[in-house]
Amino acid sequence: MFRDMLPVLENNMMSNSGAIPVVFDGIEHILEKNTPVSEGSKHTTHELLYLREGQIEFIIENKKLTLNKGNTLIIRPHMMHKLKITSPQADMLILYFGFARDPKLINDMIKENQKTKEFQDKISPKIPGSGPSVPLPVHFAQTSLESFLEFAEDGKAEMNKDPYIMISGSSKKDISQIVERIIEEMNSNMYSKELMVKIMTVELMITLARELRREWEESLRVKNGKAKELVLVAKKYIDDNFERGITVADAASYVFLSQGYFTRAFRDEIGISPMGYLMKIRIEKACELLEDQSIKISGVAAQAGFSSPQRFNVAFRKQMGMTPMEYRKAKNF
Repeated sequence: MFRDMLPVLENNMMSNSGAIPVVFDGIEHILEKNTPVSEGSKHTTHELLYLREGQIEFIIENKKLTLNKGNTLIIRPHMMHKLKITSPQADMLILYFGFARDPKLINDMIKENQKTKEFQDKISPKIPGSGPSVPLPVHFAQTSLESFLEFAEDGKAEMNKDPYIMISGSSKKDISQIVERIIEEMNSNMYSKELMVKIMTVELMITLARELRREWEESLRVKNGKAKELVLVAKKYIDDNFERGITVADAASYVFLSQGYFTRAFRDEIGISPMGYLMKIRIEKACELLEDQSIKISGVAAQAGFSSPQRFNVAFRKQMGMTPMEYRKAKNF
């Protein structure tokens, strides 16, 4: 079943982003403070590092940062970087991943790489920090992480100009668990492990997409106050389109925010939830339409943006304390 489903998912990603995600290598390192490490390296793929224990100092394109236990770092392709162990011991997981435009060619290369890795592990230990233990493609789809991740959230990604991305939000634990599972699967001899790694790679990309979207939304509120501006744009969208049967999800999508974040930001700025506001202006419009005796109740419901007279009756009674017909009679329209 999964073998039938995966091509459909890959085709969807290819049509939206022009590439599919591929994990080329997964490595576990437990390093002592005095362990010799590489003087620096850069790769054609993204490098994701999750620090299970300890502390590491990184210099990435002359930018210095410190990783502590639980941190996840993504280094972009072609960025020179080197690491230094600053705790007695550091335990880390590393994934090398990218985005391929020719899945078949990449799949063949990964199978060949697995043989290379098994042979390499037997003849000599790998120098920590020097990169993957298998050959990486020289000519590779240089799709940015943000651009690719649009497929998962159906939004507009803002390209981060930094040479790396720090994952610091609530999804850190989920990301680390997926990375653990991918590396464990890659190092196993389980049935259909290549298929399982593909599935988990897609899961990793979706989880990264959600976390990067959450961090971007939070930056709107904290860094530059754009949340207020976007809420006002969405409010006008609701004002102009409420008769068309739009939803809160439609309004959130209009300003490229997740529904959860949009709901919180809207309530903070307007003092009412977006659903509450949408119902309020629909009921106000309905009260106006009820003054015209020639319009049937079903017509009032449709013109006020309700999907059915039944939903209109429930919403009207909840807000006004009476049915639309009772309201019309009480006002002697």
